[in-house]
Amino acid sequence: MPITKQAEKKLRHDRKRTIGTKRVQTALRKLVKSMRNKPTQKSLTLVFAALDKAAKTHVIHKNKAARMKSRLSKLLAKK
Repeated sequence: MPITKQAEKKLRHDRKRTIGTKRVQTALRKLVKSMRNKPTQKSLTLVFAALDKAAKTHVIHKNKAARMKSRLSKLLAKK
């Protein structure tokens, strides 16, 4: 348990941040999964926007976002 006031505040802050991060990660996973199941241009655009936003807010690494975008683009190109 945190002892100092600033440690208590950091714990509260970290819990709020964790909730937000989990929400973004879950939404991102759902979008990627739907894109893999049924690749369309519209779903690709939605996934790209979500990946860029997640990378911008440091939820995922920018190189991971780029790698996922590349792999999902290949799925659409095959079709």
